[in-house]
Amino acid sequence: MMPVIIAIVATLVIAVPVTYFIVTSAKKKSDTKTMGNAEDRARQIIDEALKTAETKKREALLEAKEENIRNKNELDKEIKERRAEAQRYERRVQQKEETIDKKAEAIEKKEAGLAAREAELDKQRAEVSKLNEQRIQELERISGLTSEQAKEYLLKAVEDDVKHETAVMIKEMEAKAKEEADKKAKEYVISAIQRCAADHVSETTISVVQLPNDDMKGRIIGREGRNIRTLETMTGVDLIVDDTPEAVVLSGFDPIRREVARIALEKLIVDGRIHPARIEEMVEKAQREVETMIKEEGESAVLEVGVHGLHPELVRLLGKLKFRTSYGQNVLKHSIEVSHLSGLLASEFGLDVRVAKRAGLLHDIGKAVDHEMEGTHVQLGVDLCKKHKESDTVINAVASHHGDCEPTSLIACIVQAADTISAARPGARRETLETYTTRLKQLEDISNGFKGVDKSFAIQAGREIRVMVVPEQITDADMVLLARDISKQIEEELEYPGQIKVNVIRESRAVDYAK
Repeated sequence: MMPVIIAIVATLVIAVPVTYFIVTSAKKKSDTKTMGNAEDRARQIIDEALKTAETKKREALLEAKEENIRNKNELDKEIKERRAEAQRYERRVQQKEETIDKKAEAIEKKEAGLAAREAELDKQRAEVSKLNEQRIQELERISGLTSEQAKEYLLKAVEDDVKHETAVMIKEMEAKAKEEADKKAKEYVISAIQRCAADHVSETTISVVQLPNDDMKGRIIGREGRNIRTLETMTGVDLIVDDTPEAVVLSGFDPIRREVARIALEKLIVDGRIHPARIEEMVEKAQREVETMIKEEGESAVLEVGVHGLHPELVRLLGKLKFRTSYGQNVLKHSIEVSHLSGLLASEFGLDVRVAKRAGLLHDIGKAVDHEMEGTHVQLGVDLCKKHKESDTVINAVASHHGDCEPTSLIACIVQAADTISAARPGARRETLETYTTRLKQLEDISNGFKGVDKSFAIQAGREIRVMVVPEQITDADMVLLARDISKQIEEELEYPGQIKVNVIRESRAVDYAK
Protein backbone atom coordinates (compact mmCIF):
# COMPACT_ATOMS: atom_id res chain seq x y z
CA MET A 1 0.00 0.00 0.00
CA MET A 2 2.84 2.31 0.81
CA PRO A 3 4.49 2.05 -2.59
CA VAL A 4 1.21 2.86 -4.26
CA ILE A 5 0.85 6.05 -2.23
CA ILE A 6 4.38 7.02 -2.97
CA ALA A 7 3.75 6.40 -6.70
CA ILE A 8 0.68 8.52 -6.63
CA VAL A 9 2.45 11.31 -4.82
CA ALA A 10 5.35 11.15 -7.25
CA THR A 11 2.97 11.23 -10.14
CA LEU A 12 1.24 14.25 -8.69
CA VAL A 13 4.55 15.96 -8.06
CA ILE A 14 5.52 15.49 -11.66
CA ALA A 15 2.06 16.23 -13.17
CA VAL A 16 1.40 19.46 -11.38
CA PRO A 17 4.42 21.41 -12.71
CA VAL A 18 3.90 20.01 -16.18
CA THR A 19 0.29 21.02 -16.14
CA TYR A 20 1.16 24.48 -14.88
CA PHE A 21 3.72 24.96 -17.62
CA ILE A 22 1.33 23.80 -20.33
CA VAL A 23 -1.42 26.07 -19.09
CA THR A 24 0.93 29.04 -18.70
CA SER A 25 2.24 28.60 -22.25
CA ALA A 26 -1.24 28.44 -23.67
CA LYS A 27 -2.25 31.57 -21.78
CA LYS A 28 0.82 33.48 -23.01
CA LYS A 29 0.03 32.55 -26.59
CA SER A 30 -3.57 33.66 -26.13
CA ASP A 31 -2.49 36.97 -24.49
CA THR A 32 0.06 37.60 -27.23
CA LYS A 33 -2.58 37.11 -29.88
CA THR A 34 -5.04 39.36 -28.07
CA MET A 35 -2.47 42.13 -27.66
CA GLY A 36 -1.64 41.97 -31.31
CA ASN A 37 -5.28 42.45 -32.24
CA ALA A 38 -5.64 45.40 -29.80
CA GLU A 39 -2.59 47.14 -31.21
CA ASP A 40 -3.92 46.79 -34.72
CA ARG A 41 -7.26 48.17 -33.65
CA ALA A 42 -5.63 51.07 -31.87
CA ARG A 43 -3.59 51.90 -34.99
CA GLN A 44 -6.76 51.93 -37.06
CA ILE A 45 -8.50 54.24 -34.61
CA ILE A 46 -5.53 56.60 -34.52
CA ASP A 47 -5.35 56.65 -38.32
CA GLU A 48 -9.08 57.41 -38.57
CA ALA A 49 -8.76 60.14 -35.95
CA LEU A 50 -5.91 61.76 -37.81
CA LYS A 51 -7.89 61.64 -41.07
CA THR A 52 -10.93 63.18 -39.34
CA ALA A 53 -8.84 65.91 -37.68
CA GLU A 54 -7.25 66.76 -41.01
CA THR A 55 -10.66 67.00 -42.60
CA LYS A 56 -11.98 69.23 -39.78
CA LYS A 57 -8.91 71.39 -40.01
CA ARG A 58 -9.40 71.93 -43.73
CA GLU A 59 -13.10 72.71 -43.20
CA ALA A 60 -12.29 75.22 -40.41
CA LEU A 61 -9.69 76.92 -42.58
CA LEU A 62 -12.23 77.19 -45.38
CA GLU A 63 -14.85 78.65 -43.07
CA ALA A 64 -12.34 81.13 -41.64
CA LYS A 65 -11.36 82.22 -45.12
CA GLU A 66 -15.02 82.64 -46.10
CA GLU A 67 -15.73 84.65 -42.89
CA ASN A 68 -12.69 86.81 -43.55
CA ILE A 69 -13.88 87.46 -47.07
CA ARG A 70 -17.36 88.39 -45.86
CA ASN A 71 -15.98 90.73 -43.20
CA LYS A 72 -13.70 92.33 -45.71
CA ASN A 73 -16.61 92.88 -48.12
CA GLU A 74 -18.75 94.42 -45.39
CA LEU A 75 -15.89 96.64 -44.24
CA ASP A 76 -15.28 97.79 -47.81
CA LYS A 77 -18.97 98.53 -48.20
CA GLU A 78 -19.09 100.54 -44.93
CA ILE A 79 -15.93 102.43 -45.90
CA LYS A 80 -17.49 103.32 -49.25
CA GLU A 81 -20.71 104.54 -47.56
CA ARG A 82 -18.82 106.65 -45.02
CA ARG A 83 -16.62 108.04 -47.71
CA ALA A 84 -19.70 108.98 -49.74
CA GLU A 85 -21.30 110.57 -46.66
CA ALA A 86 -18.13 112.49 -45.88
CA GLN A 87 -18.11 113.73 -49.46
CA ARG A 88 -21.72 114.87 -49.10
CA TYR A 89 -20.89 116.71 -45.86
CA GLU A 90 -17.92 118.28 -47.52
CA ARG A 91 -20.05 119.50 -50.41
CA ARG A 92 -22.66 120.90 -48.00
CA VAL A 93 -20.01 122.68 -45.94
CA GLN A 94 -18.54 124.08 -49.09
CA GLN A 95 -21.96 125.32 -50.20
CA LYS A 96 -22.56 126.92 -46.80
CA GLU A 97 -19.20 128.61 -46.90
CA GLU A 98 -20.04 129.98 -50.30
CA THR A 99 -23.43 131.19 -49.03
CA ILE A 100 -21.84 132.82 -45.99
CA ASP A 101 -19.30 134.52 -48.17
CA LYS A 102 -22.06 135.89 -50.35
CA LYS A 103 -24.03 137.11 -47.33
CA ALA A 104 -20.95 138.71 -45.86
CA GLU A 105 -20.38 140.55 -49.11
CA ALA A 106 -24.03 141.67 -49.15
CA ILE A 107 -23.81 142.85 -45.52
CA GLU A 108 -20.66 144.77 -46.25
CA LYS A 109 -22.41 146.44 -49.13
CA LYS A 110 -25.43 147.25 -46.92
CA GLU A 111 -23.20 148.62 -44.18
CA ALA A 112 -21.47 150.81 -46.67
CA GLY A 113 -24.86 152.05 -47.95
CA LEU A 114 -26.14 152.56 -44.36
CA ALA A 115 -23.06 154.52 -43.43
CA ALA A 116 -23.63 156.74 -46.40
CA ARG A 117 -27.33 157.14 -45.54
CA GLU A 118 -26.52 157.82 -41.87
CA ALA A 119 -24.13 160.53 -42.87
CA GLU A 120 -26.81 161.99 -45.08
CA LEU A 121 -29.38 161.74 -42.26
CA ASP A 122 -27.03 163.46 -39.83
CA LYS A 123 -26.72 166.24 -42.30
CA GLN A 124 -30.51 166.40 -42.70
CA ARG A 125 -31.02 166.34 -38.89
CA ALA A 126 -28.69 169.25 -38.50
CA GLU A 127 -30.64 171.15 -41.16
CA VAL A 128 -33.99 170.21 -39.52
CA SER A 129 -32.73 171.27 -36.10
CA LYS A 130 -31.57 174.55 -37.51
CA LEU A 131 -34.93 175.10 -39.26
CA ASN A 132 -36.78 174.13 -36.04
CA GLU A 133 -34.82 176.69 -34.05
CA GLN A 134 -35.60 179.29 -36.66
CA ARG A 135 -39.29 178.29 -36.56
CA ILE A 136 -39.41 178.51 -32.75
CA GLN A 137 -37.74 181.89 -32.81
CA GLU A 138 -40.17 183.10 -35.42
CA LEU A 139 -43.16 181.72 -33.43
CA GLU A 140 -41.88 183.35 -30.23
CA ARG A 141 -41.43 186.61 -32.11
CA ILE A 142 -44.95 186.46 -33.60
CA SER A 143 -46.77 185.24 -30.44
CA GLY A 144 -44.79 187.21 -27.94
CA LEU A 145 -44.43 184.06 -25.73
CA THR A 146 -41.40 181.95 -24.93
CA SER A 147 -41.45 178.20 -25.58
CA GLU A 148 -41.80 177.48 -21.83
CA GLN A 149 -44.77 179.84 -21.60
CA ALA A 150 -46.39 178.32 -24.66
CA LYS A 151 -45.82 174.78 -23.27
CA GLU A 152 -47.35 175.76 -19.94
CA TYR A 153 -50.35 177.29 -21.69
CA LEU A 154 -50.85 174.17 -23.83
CA LEU A 155 -50.56 171.83 -20.85
CA LYS A 156 -53.02 173.94 -18.88
CA ALA A 157 -55.51 173.79 -21.74
CA VAL A 158 -55.07 170.01 -22.11
CA GLU A 159 -55.38 169.53 -18.34
CA ASP A 160 -58.62 171.50 -18.25
CA ASP A 161 -60.03 169.51 -21.16
CA VAL A 162 -59.01 166.17 -19.62
CA LYS A 163 -60.36 167.15 -16.20
CA HIS A 164 -63.68 168.17 -17.72
CA GLU A 165 -63.94 165.00 -19.81
CA THR A 166 -62.96 162.87 -16.80
CA ALA A 167 -65.57 164.47 -14.60
CA VAL A 168 -68.24 164.05 -17.28
CA MET A 169 -67.25 160.42 -17.79
CA ILE A 170 -67.26 159.68 -14.05
CA LYS A 171 -70.65 161.32 -13.68
CA GLU A 172 -72.12 159.36 -16.60
CA MET A 173 -70.66 156.06 -15.35
CA GLU A 174 -71.88 156.66 -11.81
CA ALA A 175 -75.34 157.55 -13.03
CA LYS A 176 -75.47 154.46 -15.23
CA ALA A 177 -74.17 152.18 -12.48
CA LYS A 178 -76.62 153.59 -9.96
CA GLU A 179 -79.49 153.26 -12.41
CA GLU A 180 -78.68 149.60 -13.04
CA ALA A 181 -77.75 148.65 -9.45
CA ASP A 182 -80.16 150.64 -7.30
CA LYS A 183 -83.21 148.56 -8.16
CA LYS A 184 -81.61 145.20 -7.38
CA ALA A 185 -79.67 146.46 -4.37
CA LYS A 186 -82.74 148.02 -2.78
CA GLU A 187 -84.77 144.93 -3.53
CA TYR A 188 -82.22 142.60 -1.93
CA VAL A 189 -81.59 144.77 1.13
CA ILE A 190 -85.26 145.55 1.81
CA SER A 191 -86.21 141.90 1.34
CA ALA A 192 -83.48 140.77 3.73
CA ILE A 193 -84.43 143.37 6.37
CA GLN A 194 -88.13 142.51 6.12
CA ARG A 195 -87.45 138.78 6.50
CA CYS A 196 -85.10 139.28 9.49
CA ALA A 197 -87.12 139.94 12.65
CA ALA A 198 -84.45 141.63 14.80
CA ASP A 199 -84.85 143.45 18.09
CA HIS A 200 -84.60 147.23 17.90
CA VAL A 201 -83.79 147.69 21.59
CA SER A 202 -80.08 147.61 22.39
CA GLU A 203 -79.02 145.70 25.50
CA THR A 204 -76.28 146.86 27.84
CA THR A 205 -74.34 145.05 30.54
CA ILE A 206 -75.79 145.79 33.94
CA SER A 207 -73.40 147.75 36.16
CA VAL A 208 -75.72 148.84 38.98
CA VAL A 209 -76.96 146.53 41.78
CA GLN A 210 -80.09 147.60 43.61
CA LEU A 211 -80.09 147.26 47.42
CA PRO A 212 -83.10 146.57 49.62
CA ASN A 213 -82.10 149.47 51.91
CA ASP A 214 -79.19 151.79 52.63
CA ASP A 215 -78.21 149.76 55.71
CA MET A 216 -76.98 147.05 53.35
CA LYS A 217 -74.16 149.37 52.17
CA GLY A 218 -72.49 149.16 55.56
CA ARG A 219 -72.72 145.38 55.59
CA ILE A 220 -71.21 145.24 52.08
CA ILE A 221 -68.31 147.45 53.20
CA GLY A 222 -67.78 145.37 56.38
CA ARG A 223 -65.64 146.04 59.41
CA GLU A 224 -62.74 148.27 58.31
CA GLY A 225 -63.73 147.60 54.67
CA ARG A 226 -62.77 143.91 54.69
CA ASN A 227 -65.88 142.72 52.85
CA ILE A 228 -65.59 145.17 49.99
CA ARG A 229 -61.84 144.52 49.67
CA THR A 230 -62.44 140.76 49.52
CA LEU A 231 -65.13 141.19 46.88
CA GLU A 232 -62.94 143.52 44.77
CA THR A 233 -59.94 141.19 45.09
CA MET A 234 -61.91 138.07 44.13
CA THR A 235 -63.73 139.62 41.16
CA GLY A 236 -61.28 142.27 39.91
CA VAL A 237 -64.12 144.84 39.88
CA ASP A 238 -64.32 148.15 41.73
CA LEU A 239 -67.37 148.64 43.96
CA ILE A 240 -68.45 152.26 44.22
CA VAL A 241 -70.59 152.86 47.28
CA ASP A 242 -71.61 156.52 47.10
CA ASP A 243 -74.61 158.65 47.93
CA THR A 244 -76.79 156.95 45.33
CA PRO A 245 -79.80 155.72 47.29
CA GLU A 246 -80.20 151.95 47.55
CA ALA A 247 -77.65 151.16 44.80
CA VAL A 248 -74.06 150.04 44.38
CA VAL A 249 -72.15 150.77 41.17
CA LEU A 250 -69.85 148.09 39.73
CA SER A 251 -66.95 149.41 37.65
CA GLY A 252 -64.69 147.12 35.64
CA PHE A 253 -63.18 146.86 32.17
CA ASP A 254 -63.97 143.15 31.74
CA PRO A 255 -67.74 142.69 31.28
CA ILE A 256 -67.59 139.04 32.38
CA ARG A 257 -65.89 139.94 35.66
CA ARG A 258 -68.51 142.64 36.15
CA GLU A 259 -71.24 140.06 35.58
CA VAL A 260 -69.63 137.66 38.08
CA ALA A 261 -69.46 140.48 40.64
CA ARG A 262 -73.11 141.40 40.01
CA ILE A 263 -74.36 137.84 40.45
CA ALA A 264 -72.20 137.25 43.52
CA LEU A 265 -73.33 140.52 45.14
CA GLU A 266 -77.00 139.79 44.46
CA LYS A 267 -76.63 136.31 45.98
CA LEU A 268 -74.92 137.78 49.06
CA ILE A 269 -77.71 140.36 49.46
CA VAL A 270 -80.37 137.64 49.25
CA ASP A 271 -78.44 135.35 51.61
CA GLY A 272 -77.78 138.12 54.15
CA ARG A 273 -74.56 136.55 55.46
CA ILE A 274 -71.78 138.83 54.21
CA HIS A 275 -68.27 137.98 55.37
CA PRO A 276 -65.00 137.09 53.53
CA ALA A 277 -65.49 133.31 53.58
CA ARG A 278 -69.05 133.62 52.31
CA ILE A 279 -67.95 136.13 49.67
CA GLU A 280 -65.35 133.67 48.31
CA GLU A 281 -67.95 130.91 48.16
CA MET A 282 -70.50 133.09 46.35
CA VAL A 283 -67.90 134.38 43.85
CA GLU A 284 -66.95 130.79 42.95
CA LYS A 285 -70.62 129.90 42.47
CA ALA A 286 -71.13 133.01 40.34
CA GLN A 287 -68.12 132.13 38.19
CA ARG A 288 -69.50 128.64 37.54
CA GLU A 289 -72.91 130.11 36.81
CA VAL A 290 -71.45 132.62 34.33
CA GLU A 291 -69.40 129.90 32.58
CA THR A 292 -72.55 127.79 32.25
CA MET A 293 -74.44 130.84 30.99
CA ILE A 294 -71.70 131.56 28.42
CA LYS A 295 -71.83 127.99 27.10
CA GLU A 296 -75.63 128.00 26.94
CA GLU A 297 -75.73 131.38 25.17
CA GLY A 298 -73.21 130.17 22.58
CA GLU A 299 -75.13 126.95 21.94
CA SER A 300 -78.40 128.90 21.76
CA ALA A 301 -76.94 131.31 19.19
CA VAL A 302 -75.59 128.47 17.04
CA LEU A 303 -78.95 126.68 17.22
CA GLU A 304 -80.88 129.86 16.39
CA VAL A 305 -79.00 130.57 13.15
CA GLY A 306 -78.70 126.89 12.16
CA VAL A 307 -74.89 126.71 11.96
CA HIS A 308 -73.47 123.29 12.79
CA GLY A 309 -70.00 121.81 13.26
CA LEU A 310 -68.42 124.78 15.07
CA HIS A 311 -65.49 124.06 17.35
CA PRO A 312 -66.57 124.06 21.04
CA GLU A 313 -64.12 126.86 21.81
CA LEU A 314 -65.72 129.07 19.13
CA VAL A 315 -69.15 128.29 20.59
CA ARG A 316 -67.88 129.36 24.05
CA LEU A 317 -66.42 132.57 22.64
CA LEU A 318 -69.76 133.33 20.96
CA GLY A 319 -71.37 133.02 24.39
CA LYS A 320 -68.87 135.56 25.79
CA LEU A 321 -70.16 138.09 23.23
CA LYS A 322 -73.38 138.17 25.29
CA PHE A 323 -71.49 140.43 27.71
CA ARG A 324 -69.86 142.62 25.04
CA THR A 325 -71.44 145.75 23.57
CA SER A 326 -70.44 148.04 20.73
CA TYR A 327 -71.94 151.55 20.75
CA GLY A 328 -74.60 150.11 23.07
CA GLN A 329 -75.47 147.25 20.67
CA ASN A 330 -75.09 143.74 22.10
CA VAL A 331 -72.43 142.01 19.99
CA LEU A 332 -73.98 138.53 20.24
CA LYS A 333 -77.36 139.86 19.06
CA HIS A 334 -75.54 141.80 16.34
CA SER A 335 -73.68 138.64 15.21
CA ILE A 336 -76.92 136.64 15.09
CA GLU A 337 -78.60 139.43 13.13
CA VAL A 338 -75.68 139.63 10.66
CA SER A 339 -75.81 135.83 10.27
CA HIS A 340 -79.52 135.93 9.38
CA LEU A 341 -79.06 138.86 7.00
CA SER A 342 -76.08 137.17 5.32
CA GLY A 343 -78.10 133.99 4.80
CA LEU A 344 -81.04 135.93 3.32
CA LEU A 345 -78.81 137.95 0.98
CA ALA A 346 -76.93 134.78 -0.06
CA SER A 347 -80.21 133.06 -0.93
CA GLU A 348 -81.16 136.05 -3.11
CA PHE A 349 -77.88 135.71 -5.02
CA GLY A 350 -78.01 131.91 -5.22
CA LEU A 351 -74.92 131.40 -3.03
CA ASP A 352 -74.19 128.91 -0.25
CA VAL A 353 -76.50 130.01 2.58
CA ARG A 354 -74.79 127.85 5.23
CA VAL A 355 -71.34 129.34 4.56
CA ALA A 356 -72.79 132.87 4.51
CA LYS A 357 -74.51 132.32 7.87
CA ARG A 358 -71.34 130.83 9.34
CA ALA A 359 -69.24 133.80 8.17
CA GLY A 360 -71.83 136.29 9.46
CA LEU A 361 -71.98 134.62 12.88
CA LEU A 362 -68.18 134.56 13.28
CA HIS A 363 -67.38 137.98 11.77
CA ASP A 364 -67.00 139.68 15.20
CA ILE A 365 -65.65 136.66 17.15
CA GLY A 366 -62.43 138.59 17.85
CA LYS A 367 -64.36 140.96 20.14
CA ALA A 368 -64.67 138.11 22.66
CA VAL A 369 -60.91 138.29 23.37
CA ASP A 370 -59.88 141.79 22.24
CA HIS A 371 -59.70 143.00 25.87
CA GLU A 372 -57.46 140.03 26.80
CA MET A 373 -55.04 139.94 23.83
CA GLU A 374 -53.23 142.54 21.73
CA GLY A 375 -54.50 143.33 18.26
CA THR A 376 -57.67 144.48 16.54
CA HIS A 377 -60.80 142.35 16.79
CA VAL A 378 -60.47 141.66 13.03
CA GLN A 379 -56.97 140.19 13.32
CA LEU A 380 -57.87 138.29 16.48
CA GLY A 381 -60.95 136.86 14.75
CA VAL A 382 -58.87 135.75 11.75
CA ASP A 383 -56.35 134.07 14.07
CA LEU A 384 -59.13 132.24 15.94
CA CYS A 385 -60.75 131.00 12.71
CA LYS A 386 -57.42 129.79 11.36
CA LYS A 387 -56.63 128.06 14.65
CA HIS A 388 -59.93 126.17 14.59
CA LYS A 389 -59.67 125.17 10.91
CA GLU A 390 -62.43 127.34 9.40
CA SER A 391 -62.66 127.55 5.59
CA ASP A 392 -60.78 130.18 3.56
CA THR A 393 -64.10 131.83 2.59
CA VAL A 394 -65.07 132.35 6.24
CA ILE A 395 -61.58 133.59 7.16
CA ASN A 396 -61.59 136.12 4.31
CA ALA A 397 -65.08 137.32 5.28
CA VAL A 398 -63.88 137.92 8.86
CA ALA A 399 -60.72 139.67 7.63
CA SER A 400 -62.48 141.96 5.14
CA HIS A 401 -65.74 142.91 6.90
CA HIS A 402 -64.24 146.30 7.90
CA GLY A 403 -62.24 146.75 4.67
CA ASP A 404 -58.88 145.77 6.21
CA CYS A 405 -58.22 143.58 3.16
CA GLU A 406 -59.84 142.92 -0.20
CA PRO A 407 -62.78 140.45 -0.23
CA THR A 408 -62.11 137.41 -2.42
CA SER A 409 -65.67 136.08 -2.61
CA LEU A 410 -69.24 137.34 -2.93
CA ILE A 411 -69.97 135.93 0.53
CA ALA A 412 -67.37 138.30 2.04
CA CYS A 413 -69.10 141.24 0.30
CA ILE A 414 -72.46 140.02 1.62
CA VAL A 415 -71.10 139.89 5.20
CA GLN A 416 -69.84 143.49 4.77
CA ALA A 417 -73.29 144.60 3.63
CA ALA A 418 -75.09 142.67 6.40
CA ASP A 419 -72.77 144.13 9.06
CA THR A 420 -73.46 147.65 7.80
CA ILE A 421 -77.23 147.03 7.68
CA SER A 422 -77.28 145.70 11.23
CA ALA A 423 -75.15 148.51 12.64
CA ALA A 424 -76.69 151.41 10.72
CA ARG A 425 -80.39 150.70 11.16
CA PRO A 426 -82.25 153.17 13.43
CA GLY A 427 -82.13 152.22 17.10
CA ALA A 428 -79.34 149.70 16.72
CA ARG A 429 -76.54 151.74 18.25
CA ARG A 430 -76.06 154.81 20.37
CA GLU A 431 -73.10 157.10 20.65
CA THR A 432 -71.86 159.31 23.41
CA LEU A 433 -72.17 163.05 22.95
CA GLU A 434 -68.38 163.41 22.93
CA THR A 435 -67.96 160.84 20.13
CA TYR A 436 -70.80 162.43 18.19
CA THR A 437 -69.45 165.99 18.35
CA THR A 438 -65.89 164.82 17.60
CA ARG A 439 -67.02 163.09 14.42
CA LEU A 440 -68.98 166.15 13.28
CA LYS A 441 -65.94 168.37 13.82
CA GLN A 442 -63.65 165.92 11.97
CA LEU A 443 -66.06 165.84 9.04
CA GLU A 444 -66.07 169.63 8.73
CA ASP A 445 -62.26 169.83 9.18
CA ILE A 446 -61.66 167.32 6.39
CA SER A 447 -63.96 169.20 4.00
CA ASN A 448 -62.52 172.61 4.83
CA GLY A 449 -59.01 171.32 4.15
CA PHE A 450 -59.60 171.13 0.39
CA LYS A 451 -58.72 174.03 -1.90
CA GLY A 452 -61.69 176.04 -3.15
CA VAL A 453 -64.00 175.10 -0.23
CA ASP A 454 -65.71 178.13 1.31
CA LYS A 455 -67.42 176.42 4.27
CA SER A 456 -68.97 173.08 5.16
CA PHE A 457 -71.78 171.87 7.43
CA ALA A 458 -72.22 168.41 8.96
CA ILE A 459 -75.96 167.69 9.20
CA GLN A 460 -78.34 164.78 9.88
CA ALA A 461 -76.33 163.53 12.88
CA GLY A 462 -73.19 163.34 10.80
CA ARG A 463 -74.68 161.26 7.99
CA GLU A 464 -74.37 164.11 5.46
CA ILE A 465 -71.78 166.81 4.88
CA ARG A 466 -72.70 169.83 2.74
CA VAL A 467 -69.72 171.56 1.18
CA MET A 468 -70.06 175.10 -0.20
CA VAL A 469 -67.36 175.93 -2.77
CA VAL A 470 -66.09 179.18 -4.26
CA PRO A 471 -67.61 179.29 -7.79
CA GLU A 472 -64.66 181.23 -9.23
CA GLN A 473 -62.20 178.49 -8.16
CA ILE A 474 -64.24 175.29 -8.63
CA THR A 475 -65.97 174.49 -11.91
CA ASP A 476 -68.89 172.10 -12.42
CA ALA A 477 -66.46 169.43 -13.58
CA ASP A 478 -64.22 170.00 -10.54
CA MET A 479 -67.20 169.44 -8.23
CA VAL A 480 -67.43 165.75 -9.17
CA LEU A 481 -63.75 165.16 -8.47
CA LEU A 482 -63.90 167.17 -5.23
CA ALA A 483 -66.83 165.09 -3.93
CA ARG A 484 -64.93 161.88 -4.68
CA ASP A 485 -61.74 163.16 -3.01
CA ILE A 486 -63.60 164.22 0.14
CA SER A 487 -65.45 160.91 0.41
CA LYS A 488 -62.22 158.94 -0.01
CA GLN A 489 -60.46 160.94 2.72
CA ILE A 490 -63.43 160.44 5.04
CA GLU A 491 -63.29 156.68 4.41
CA GLU A 492 -59.56 156.60 5.19
CA GLU A 493 -59.53 158.78 8.32
CA LEU A 494 -62.87 158.25 10.10
CA GLU A 495 -64.70 155.31 11.65
CA TYR A 496 -68.48 155.53 11.49
CA PRO A 497 -71.52 153.29 11.17
CA GLY A 498 -73.42 153.28 7.90
CA GLN A 499 -72.53 155.79 5.21
CA ILE A 500 -71.94 159.54 4.91
CA LYS A 501 -73.33 161.56 2.02
CA VAL A 502 -70.98 164.20 0.57
CA ASN A 503 -73.00 167.00 -1.05
CA VAL A 504 -70.91 169.62 -2.91
CA ILE A 505 -72.80 172.85 -3.76
CA ARG A 506 -71.62 175.49 -6.22
CA GLU A 507 -73.74 178.61 -6.46
CA SER A 508 -73.16 181.93 -8.21
CA ARG A 509 -75.56 184.82 -7.84
CA ALA A 510 -76.04 188.10 -9.64
CA VAL A 511 -77.82 190.79 -7.55
CA ASP A 512 -79.07 194.13 -8.69
CA TYR A 513 -81.67 196.63 -7.54
CA ALA A 514 -84.33 198.45 -9.54
CA LYS A 515 -84.53 202.08 -8.48
